[in-house]
Amino acid sequence: MKTFNIVVLPGDGVGREVTAAAQHVLRAAEELFDIDLRFTEKLIGGAAIDATGDPLPKETLEACRACDAVLLGAVGGPKWDGGKRRPEEGLLGLRKALGLFANLRPIRVTEATLSHSPLKSEIVRDVDLLIVRELTGGAYFGKKTRDANSATDLCIYTVEEIERIARVAFRAARERRNHVTLVDKANVMETSRLWREVVARIHAKEFSSVEFDYMLVDTAAMRLIQKPRAFDVLLTENMFGDILSDEASMLPGSIGLLASASIGNGGPGLFEPVHGSAPDIAGEDIANPVGAIVSAAMMLRYGLELPTEADALEGSVAKVLASGHMTADLGGKETCSGFARAVVDALRRSFWASKHYSQMHWG
Repeated sequence: MKTFNIVVLPGDGVGREVTAAAQHVLRAAEELFDIDLRFTEKLIGGAAIDATGDPLPKETLEACRACDAVLLGAVGGPKWDGGKRRPEEGLLGLRKALGLFANLRPIRVTEATLSHSPLKSEIVRDVDLLIVRELTGGAYFGKKTRDANSATDLCIYTVEEIERIARVAFRAARERRNHVTLVDKANVMETSRLWREVVARIHAKEFSSVEFDYMLVDTAAMRLIQKPRAFDVLLTENMFGDILSDEASMLPGSIGLLASASIGNGGPGLFEPVHGSAPDIAGEDIANPVGAIVSAAMMLRYGLELPTEADALEGSVAKVLASGHMTADLGGKETCSGFARAVVDALRRSFWASKHYSQMHWG
């Protein structure tokens, strides 16, 4: 039996509810697939500020560094606006401390959610794209200044930072439809011009068999709405990736459906739904747990190297959605915990059906 240590960071708002739903599904997978997942819960974000004054306590960081993977819910909320410390500092600090420079955000539109997209079905049907976002550089981490008359956020990128994220995107494209689009603002930004030069060189030297082009970020924002099927892998810097991935979350109909994986060169990865903490619905058991459950599946795939188990979780979520189980954000009446129970039921049915088929086939 394989044993893995998982740090769970519920965070703020609905984070606690969706991580509980994901853990419920993971415990079922643990039982069915004979793996041992040992969960340890720690504080981050606003909850950590309330308890310790620090959005990323030393105890949390040490536990994350020592574990096999980190599963996070959400951080932030108006409660902490204007305070000396912000909950988001905890998340940014954790990404930086763990060296998680690559964020993978898959966007897929299935028949089950097609009618819930705000766009016409002929535009979003069969959309399947991946946003590869650089996660530890750019304006989010550059030197910041503020006085009574001005403020600055310095955007800095090095050649090494661009090279390593470019390789992640090109390798991902090889496993998909073999096409990378670099999204930048090279007409006005020097950092974007460096991105183009470096990514073009990496492409020519190491990945020439992959189709490669580039697009200005404003054009890409429009194309995501106009012709989203034209994209395979979108590679971009930190801030552009943050904005574009939230825009793309509307293609399948709800930001609550989307998952992400943040990975580096070895060490534990961080897996979290794309949505925020939604404090207005926290505690009501109506949050959409799909993003958190699929993030758990990405944890199994990328963090623990358990692709069979990851496929099983993703397939079970798809079956539940196809059966009409929807939370309020998709116009349904299913609860957060109820959806998780439905996924567990689907997972168990699928597992035992495959076992029965195998016994009949080989028996």
